[in-house]
Amino acid sequence: MEHGYADFRARREATVWQRLNRILLVLLIIAIWLVIVSLFVPPYKKLMQSRTEIDNLQQQVNEQQTLLARQTREVSLLKTDVSYLETIARDRLDLMKEGETIFRLETARAKTKSAAPARK
Repeated sequence: MEHGYADFRARREATVWQRLNRILLVLLIIAIWLVIVSLFVPPYKKLMQSRTEIDNLQQQVNEQQTLLARQTREVSLLKTDVSYLETIARDRLDLMKEGETIFRLETARAKTKSAAPARK
């Protein structure tokens, strides 16, 4: 009888060690996976920040190109189109032809802006 109990006890201890070895192996795999993930997360975050920055810069480039195209068109019109030049001169520089009377209508927003400095 004693021999059967020892055999059972040896098998039981063997299964306990096998379970502990399996748990240790799983923990080791998890630890290795966490190390690998921690090595790749910072570069990934930096990559995403860089992509966001690139998108923002590209948007700025597009806005600047639009502005350049608009201003290039205006310069071209000022150089070539006499009627456009006349319109701009009348509007921005308050010039007028001889014998001409100009009436300016101010919007409510313009009145508010002109009245605000007078209050100070």
